[in-house]
Amino acid sequence: MSKEKKSYDEEFKKTIVNLYESGKKMADLSREYGISHTNIGNWIKKYGTITTSTGEVTNNDEILKLKKKLHEVELENEILKKAVAIFSRK
Repeated sequence: MSKEKKSYDEEFKKTIVNLYESGKKMADLSREYGISHTNIGNWIKKYGTITTSTGEVTNNDEILKLKKKLHEVELENEILKKAVAIFSRK
């Protein structure tokens, strides 16, 4: 007996998270859709909404993308600083 790994598309995951955030219990979602509690919990962490101190609503996925972009921009900034230092010596 081998367990077949189920694959869920992103839209389905977001739908499950929306149902959870609208008040449906995780146990009910797990039973109704045949999804493990672990999967639902992971999806909530990734796609669940977060309200910031300014009242803006975002999610972890967006925060991770922004962190990645920030890191890239910081690296570019360091490269530019080094280039300016090199060219200002000449």
